[in-house]
Amino acid sequence: MNTYINLQDMEPLLAPVTERFEWRDDYRLDANLRPDKLLAAIQTLQRAGWHYLSAITGIDVPPTSEGGDAAQEGQIELLYHFCSGPATLTLRMHVPYSHPVVPSVCGLIPYATLYERELIEMLGVEIEGTPSKERLLLPDDWPDGVYPLRKSFTGL
Repeated sequence: MNTYINLQDMEPLLAPVTERFEWRDDYRLDANLRPDKLLAAIQTLQRAGWHYLSAITGIDVPPTSEGGDAAQEGQIELLYHFCSGPATLTLRMHVPYSHPVVPSVCGLIPYATLYERELIEMLGVEIEGTPSKERLLLPDDWPDGVYPLRKSFTGL
C-alpha cells in the first residue's frame, strides 16, 4: 500500500474529531484537536492501520503580552507522532498552564507510559489514568512543581 495515499485518506477519517489539518509537506500531516478527542483520534488511527506511536513531544509555549493585548496564559503543546513508512501523522493539541490535563493513551498503546511519565515530570502535564507516575528521569528528591523543560526554569 502506498503510504502517501494512506496519509491523504486520514483527513476524512479524522475529520469528526479534528479542528483543522495542516500539511507540513507531502509526507507530514498535523491534525489539530482538543484533548478530549485524543483517544477517539488514536482509535481511528489504529483502525486505519497506524499502530506505531514513535514519540510524544511536549513544548512549552509561555505566556505572552504581544501587541499591547492582555497577556495570554501559557500553554503546553502536545504532539503525538504516528509513523507509517516515510509518513508522519501528528495529533497536535494545547493545554493551558492552569489545567494541563490529558487522558492517558496507555490503554490503547501500553508502551506510551514512558512518554507520559516524561510529560508529567518534565513539563507538569497531568495524565489522567496513566498506569504509573513514578519518576523516570529526575531524582526522587527533585522538588514538586519544578519542571525543567518549562522555559521559566532557571535551575535550582
